[in-house]
Amino acid sequence: LARCSGAHVIEFMKYLDQFGKTKVHVTECPYFGQPNPPSPCACPLKQAWGSLDALVGRLRAAFEENGGKPESNPFGTRAVRIYLREVREGQAKARGIPYEKKKRKRSTVTAAAIVSTAATMSSSGPDDGGGNDGNTNKIEAGVTTVNIATVTPSISTAAI
Repeated sequence: LARCSGAHVIEFMKYLDQFGKTKVHVTECPYFGQPNPPSPCACPLKQAWGSLDALVGRLRAAFEENGGKPESNPFGTRAVRIYLREVREGQAKARGIPYEKKKRKRSTVTAAAIVSTAATMSSSGPDDGGGNDGNTNKIEAGVTTVNIATVTPSISTAAI
C-alpha cells in the first residue's frame, strides 16, 4: 500500500464497474434522464455510487486503523473524492433524479417524548363525576389533554 496512489484507487473502482448492477444511461440513450424507463436498453451496468462511496470509506478507515497516516491515505486523496463526486452526479443525471445532500437532523425533543416524560396518567373511575365511563385514561401534559379509550374486542357468536 505504500506505493498505492489515488490513481490506483480510481482504476480499481473503474474495474469494479464490470460487476455492477446499476443501469446508467448514456447521453445518446432515449431513456437518459428518465428514472423508470418503459423498456430495456443497451446501456452499461455499473457500480452504484453509494456502493463505491461505502467501499472507499471502509478502506480509508481500515488504512488509518492499521497505522497508516491520514495524509498518505490513497483512499482519501482529492482525486478519489472528485471521481466519486463525478460518478454521483453522472448517475443522478442519467436517472433524471438530482442528488440532494441529506441534511443532518438536529437533536430535537419530539412531542411524543414530551408527552411520555411530562405527562401524568390518571385513570378515571365510573363515579368521578367527570362523565367518563371508567374505560378512559386521561393524559394531561401542560395545556393539552388527550383522552385514550380502552377498547375491548367482543366476539358475537350469532354470526358463526
